[in-house]
Amino acid sequence: MSIELTATLERLRRAHQQRLPDLAQRRDDLARLERAFKARLDALVAAIQADFGRRSRHEILASEAMTVLEEIRLVRRSLRAWMRPERRRVNALFRPARAELHHVPLGVVGILSPWNYPVNLALIPLVDAIGAGNHVLLKPSEHTPRTAAWLADLLAAVFPPERVAVVQGDAAVGAAVAALPLDHLFFTGSTAVGRKVMAAAAPNLTPVTLELGGKSPTLVGPDYPVAAAAARVAAGKCFNAGQTCIAPDYVLVPRARRDAFVAALLAELARRYPSLAGSPDYTGIVNHAQATRLRGLVEEAGARGSTVHCYQPAGDAPPPAGMELVPPTLLVDPPADSAVMQQEIFGPLLPVIGYDGFDEAIAFIRARERPLALYLFERDRGRVARVLAQVVAGGVTVNDTLVHFAQQQLPFGGVGPSGVGAYHGRAGFLAFSKAMPVLHQSRLNGMRVFDPPYGRLADAVLRWVLR
Repeated sequence: MSIELTATLERLRRAHQQRLPDLAQRRDDLARLERAFKARLDALVAAIQADFGRRSRHEILASEAMTVLEEIRLVRRSLRAWMRPERRRVNALFRPARAELHHVPLGVVGILSPWNYPVNLALIPLVDAIGAGNHVLLKPSEHTPRTAAWLADLLAAVFPPERVAVVQGDAAVGAAVAALPLDHLFFTGSTAVGRKVMAAAAPNLTPVTLELGGKSPTLVGPDYPVAAAAARVAAGKCFNAGQTCIAPDYVLVPRARRDAFVAALLAELARRYPSLAGSPDYTGIVNHAQATRLRGLVEEAGARGSTVHCYQPAGDAPPPAGMELVPPTLLVDPPADSAVMQQEIFGPLLPVIGYDGFDEAIAFIRARERPLALYLFERDRGRVARVLAQVVAGGVTVNDTLVHFAQQQLPFGGVGPSGVGAYHGRAGFLAFSKAMPVLHQSRLNGMRVFDPPYGRLADAVLRWVLR
């Protein structure tokens, strides 16, 4: 496989060196991708639903289709402005020289995409990389094989194989891609695997963008209505059954209002899902191993003293055969060293933790690794400012969950263990470009002052500069 991957990389690189994609080529590529993508929406939904056992059609179209199409359209209409050289000020001593910043393609970009949003998290970085003028080597997740095949079919219909190549296979293939001498490597996945990807890229000094995860906190302020907070937390936690890198991972609630929040959240779940087994809107867990892991987290938290509220509608039927269904489950005050508070959950489990003071809650978040997302439910501007001044996160949504991801004008990325680098919109264009400084020297070249032998004029210039 490594020989085949090396040959694929060389084919992509050779084609890129022979002809850099210009503005017309990039815009045409993106236009053809948009048309082909829209023509295959029904097949997209079918592939993802087959891989998950069941996944909400509305959630697929909102999170996989809408976001990709919005990215294509933004990049396509913005490319002319983004590609234009940017003027930069020249230091006074060097005038009348002229300085510019050119954004040039890196070359061949590798993309390792995950299973939880298998189209969105493959195609948005691909769109950004194509917009920046690169060729792409994409390796989709092996845990969603039908969607991976859909991606391969889509991209083969749009791009020649020397511009975009899709390789499929298990984790060993992904590791081999990470070890290639790429011009940039983009990975979305867990922090643990992200460390391995970064280590694999290091011998080649391949630059990396790592979109990771971690434990994204939700902080409910002292006076915020618990029912309103519960509704939006339910939306963020149950979307894709919590299999989202920016899903709320735990909630901090004033201790005196903790039980009211739990009751409001359970009522919200009952409103949204009167049946779990029969609801087309509640998504299955992607495979048995993930479902087993989630059930183990619940068992361990309960054994360690956490109060467990498992939402199970009365009289609900068993889940359909072959579907891994894990019900939404609230875990009240689990121990800090329990597995559910140490691991990224990536499922419909939600620890609810009471706090006594607002500063205590901020300190709780600050004591842990910097998260990919932070959710704050608070209407007092002073408290909002306190949190934003003290907590560093990859991104923040105030009084809602998840929706900062869908803003193409905002960069998306983590910080430290939750990620390296950012993308979406212009941030994605910049991530896959080299910002190349260019200085155009004038015929009136003042640097001759510093040609030996140095004289009084050079001394005078130095005295003026060093004054």
